[in-house]
Amino acid sequence: MYSDRYKAVAGMYAFLASLCLAFAVQAADVDDVEEGKQLFMQKGNCQACHGWAGDGRKMDNQMPDGANLREMKLDRTTFVMFVKCGLPGTGMPPFDKFAYSDGRCFGKKQSDLKAQGLKMADPPATLQAREIEAIADFAFAKIIGKGAMDRAKCADYWGSATDVCKEFKQ
Repeated sequence: MYSDRYKAVAGMYAFLASLCLAFAVQAADVDDVEEGKQLFMQKGNCQACHGWAGDGRKMDNQMPDGANLREMKLDRTTFVMFVKCGLPGTGMPPFDKFAYSDGRCFGKKQSDLKAQGLKMADPPATLQAREIEAIADFAFAKIIGKGAMDRAKCADYWGSATDVCKEFKQ
């Protein structure tokens, strides 16, 4: 009924589709999650506004209030876009060095933001695309949609029960 060539091409597409699906649902690499944690805590200094646990309990009262990421319902693409582009008119800075230089963020350039009276907060550092992806790996493994922090989640977050975890009930 079907030619051998058709069967071969259909088989190849089926294999490629299953391969793509396998990569899409594969859990983040442990090393990427750890790198993302370090970037979240240090270079990106996300904890200054979002808290070390991503729960919005900021570490620095001088910093803007950050969202409670633990309760957010974000998909990865949106999260990465928010980190790259920030959120105009809020305290969330763009971590992509070229965010508003060429329309890559929300289709806007710096001149568009200025015309709308929107200012962007300055990030503590800019991040490379791979660093933003690592932060996303970490955030989705340990923070986003994980609900309120408790002692077990705290121990998982830090890799073991640390003194900071004592504030949470068992």
